[in-house]
Amino acid sequence: MEQNSVNKVKNQLRIIGGEWKRRVLPFAEIEGLRPTPDRVRETLFNWLMWDVQNSRVLDLCAGSGALSFEALSRGAAEVIMIEPNLTQAKFLKNNLQLLQAKNCQLKIMTAQQALTQLQGEYDLVFLDPPYSLNLWNELAISVDPFLKNEAYIYVEADRALNSLNLPTDWHLLKHTKAGVVQAGLFQKNNKKA
Repeated sequence: MEQNSVNKVKNQLRIIGGEWKRRVLPFAEIEGLRPTPDRVRETLFNWLMWDVQNSRVLDLCAGSGALSFEALSRGAAEVIMIEPNLTQAKFLKNNLQLLQAKNCQLKIMTAQQALTQLQGEYDLVFLDPPYSLNLWNELAISVDPFLKNEAYIYVEADRALNSLNLPTDWHLLKHTKAGVVQAGLFQKNNKKA
């Protein structure tokens, strides 16, 4: 009986590195829900290799949780995951319990709602909203005050990153592409010259 329920889980992601390397986690079958591709995730965390450990991370649109689980696996001090879909939020909660992740908080609400309640500053933000909602500019402007100077921002989109109208003090450090996925690592720098 148990084997059948395992076989029914079609949607799974694999953690690429860190403490939980090779762990496989399920996520809900929801239209538009797509984990960051393995190759892109591996590239991103190679870029961030020395910067994830002990960082305070905000995942604005957690979705499958792939980016958050990867950050936790690699030693992030704290991760805030935001996911409004109740079905997927249950998967995230179960996966956090399975991994016994103590330093992660799940907020079941929209990114816009969460951004009215956040406190403190973050070292790393994942900005990977559902492509069809076109939220990059709105969320970027709203999250900007919560970024430490020199914070990293990972942005993923299905279009050119320079078309997203991101804050002018976010500077593109690295960029990669996989199929339709355009991914970039930005760094906030608001120092006066």
